[in-house]
Amino acid sequence: MVVIIDYDAGNLTSVERALGALGVKACITPDAGQVVRASRIVFPGVGAAGKAMESLRSRGLDTALASACAQGIPILGICLGAQIILEASEENNARCLSLMPGRTRALPRQPGLKIPHMGWNKVDFLRDHPVFRDLPPAAEYYFVHSYFPQPASPDLVLGMTEHGSAFPSAIGRGNLVATQFHPEKSGRFGLTILKNFLAWDGAVAQ
Repeated sequence: MVVIIDYDAGNLTSVERALGALGVKACITPDAGQVVRASRIVFPGVGAAGKAMESLRSRGLDTALASACAQGIPILGICLGAQIILEASEENNARCLSLMPGRTRALPRQPGLKIPHMGWNKVDFLRDHPVFRDLPPAAEYYFVHSYFPQPASPDLVLGMTEHGSAFPSAIGRGNLVATQFHPEKSGRFGLTILKNFLAWDGAVAQ
């Protein structure tokens, strides 16, 4: 069972539709028990880190995600779901899930630079990963965000993007992978990422 976690952070139907286009019927659920029993978990989200963490904790989803991650269940975080898997966020000074070491930081403001970063942009994938295979270097992906995930180690950064300055836009450790961009809104290359995730067993070649 592929589970899309519902924690009142929006963006669920577009993920469900994208998975449906790949022939997969996903279950949107706020139920912690279903999350732990899932074969794969998609953890999307838009909104503020503090409110999102309140919702996750009130439903026991923080504990369920930690348990699923420890069990080796493949997990894909998207946008806010890529930010709050870290230890803390500058947004709302939020204490987050600590599934990966690091902090979420605000995009640096520069004269003439639009924030939120909104629209299409390239991702420079830094190393081979099963979820990001078969993607042309010139492909662009859809972003909407003012914060970005900054893992504690460069080894956890899988892709970088430029918006005024370079920031991590794809991160991963073990069976957990996450994108600051929205694969479900990124056309055929985003669907390739979702298809790769659905085929991924959570293992990463060393």
